[in-house]
Amino acid sequence: MTTRVLVTGAGGPAGVAVIRSLLKRSDLTVFAADMDGWASGLYLVPAEQRRLVPPGRDDDFVPALSRLVAEDQLDLVISTVDVELLAVVDRRDELAPAILAAPSAETLQVSLDKLALAERCAATGRAPRTVLAGPDALAVDWEFPAFAKPRQGAGSRGIRMVQDRAALEALPLDEGLIVQDLLPGEEYSVDVIADASGSVVAAVPRTRARVDSGVAIAGRTLHDPELQETAAAVAEAIGLVGVANVQLRRDRAGRPMLLEVNPRFPGALPLTIAAGVDIPSLVVDLFLGKAIPANVPFAEIATVRFLEDVIIEVDEVLESAHAGHQDEL
Repeated sequence: MTTRVLVTGAGGPAGVAVIRSLLKRSDLTVFAADMDGWASGLYLVPAEQRRLVPPGRDDDFVPALSRLVAEDQLDLVISTVDVELLAVVDRRDELAPAILAAPSAETLQVSLDKLALAERCAATGRAPRTVLAGPDALAVDWEFPAFAKPRQGAGSRGIRMVQDRAALEALPLDEGLIVQDLLPGEEYSVDVIADASGSVVAAVPRTRARVDSGVAIAGRTLHDPELQETAAAVAEAIGLVGVANVQLRRDRAGRPMLLEVNPRFPGALPLTIAAGVDIPSLVVDLFLGKAIPANVPFAEIATVRFLEDVIIEVDEVLESAHAGHQDEL
């Protein structure tokens, strides 16, 4: 009998990558779920294994997952969406007997709070000076320009350069901003997986040569011990078990420093898998209690991404209440 795995967020690049990875395993039956019937990853699995779920912010999201666990006799649930993880991580017991393949609630909460993350990782020596805008920031002798961004949130929304003391004093206090030392150097993404004891099994640095909507669409993996050790130190500091994407950027002295942590599968995961670290497969084994290697090596390779179509019959498209296409039907 195969292990039955549900992957949510099937419309995103991370969801598609996870589904494609797990479909290679003959010992798994893969179900795909999304709130949008047009999510491409739904159509990578057979029709009887496609599911619609409410949005992660919906009150019925966790109960809906629980119903799917019972109806589909699921063994494992993998979410690839931040907002869904936040909704379910404190309620994973409601998915029993299925296991939620996700980091702990504490790891998730620290990772998504940039001030708490910087404070937790300060002892590594690789977290930039980080304080709240307002009196705390005004008490620091900054080397300008400095950098301000929201304490919570992803991507580049709300970020701004702080060119001088006057700009620092003018920062609004009602937007939850933090101020950090500027990291002007090259940016890297490091895909990390840690085992049940928190030991890092692999840390795979990637360059971000081309980025579209926050996802690297061209880049390469590279062997760089300093990047790998920095990302591993961050993962250990936050108590990671499972997968996270650690973003680093070089400071004025050229040292890799912590930028942020995304405690989920990254969108550029296919490059890491192709380099030899099949993180989705490792995560399945990890959360099912199976042994995984203590160390997984990787190769230096490059990727470019292109748009790929999944062609289906019109009557195969799932009609969902939470998708933009509803207005067109």
